[in-house]
Amino acid sequence: MQEFFQQIINGLSVGAVYALIAVGYTMVYGVLRFINFAHGDVFMLGAMTALLAATSWFGLAAYNAWVALPLVLLFAVVVCSVIGFLVERFCYRPLRNQPRLTVLITAIGVSMLLEFGGQHRAVFGPTPQAFPRMLPYQSVALGGVSIDIVDILIFALTIALMLGLSYIVRFTRTGMALRAVSFRFDTAMLMGINTDRIISVTFVLGSALAAVGGVMYGIKYRQVDPLMGLLPGLKAFIAAVLGGIGNLAGAVVGAIVLGVTEILVVAYLPNGSQYRDAVAFVILIVILLVKPSGLFGTHAIEKV
Repeated sequence: MQEFFQQIINGLSVGAVYALIAVGYTMVYGVLRFINFAHGDVFMLGAMTALLAATSWFGLAAYNAWVALPLVLLFAVVVCSVIGFLVERFCYRPLRNQPRLTVLITAIGVSMLLEFGGQHRAVFGPTPQAFPRMLPYQSVALGGVSIDIVDILIFALTIALMLGLSYIVRFTRTGMALRAVSFRFDTAMLMGINTDRIISVTFVLGSALAAVGGVMYGIKYRQVDPLMGLLPGLKAFIAAVLGGIGNLAGAVVGAIVLGVTEILVVAYLPNGSQYRDAVAFVILIVILLVKPSGLFGTHAIEKV
């Protein structure tokens, strides 16, 4: 039983990272009704810029961990927020009135630009690099279950950021405007809401969360490369679909379910590590067949 609970803790840690990415997918879809497939690569940029800030750029890894880590996180969040803003402003905004397929193709193009641009030697290079540990090797024993300090940090940051995002969406003027734009784009414009600003804020918030996820992923798995955002990005998208794309709470729940399922498959199925990535796509197929709107989504009827 202790082993089972240990695997649950491991799954919650993975799911928490997925949640930080999935929320960005669901926010953009909730406002613009399209999938930003470049979002997984913003996650990669968060890990990449954090690694460079910790080593070659500023050497922050040499400082005390509890001083260096906030600075590395802040740097990654700022860089990814700016990238998210620029991608929306120059890649997606000019195509806002174009068919959705056009925007989708553009998103795939932006994704490939970030992935293969990062492999240029002047940027990062194609070779995976080791992420500095930055945190001491410590764990907390709780009822026979060992929780690594990195996992504790991931849990704490994810909970804090989700609560902060919930507060912004529910209790601030920007959040009210965001909900209005999500509900009815054209009516929000008629009511005087600056929709361009709200959409930019959506991309900035989603990119900031993905940056934190990228840093936590790098600290946990200790390896960064320009293609690392591909699978986590796809899995986070599946988690958003599972929870109900456009629903913030649903994205978090879907990510947790997916993370725990992955770890249990690895732990208890013969050769389970070979099926870890496949299980996410099996879940996607099942949810699309059984409940396409997701666990917490509602079926919307569109007039043609």
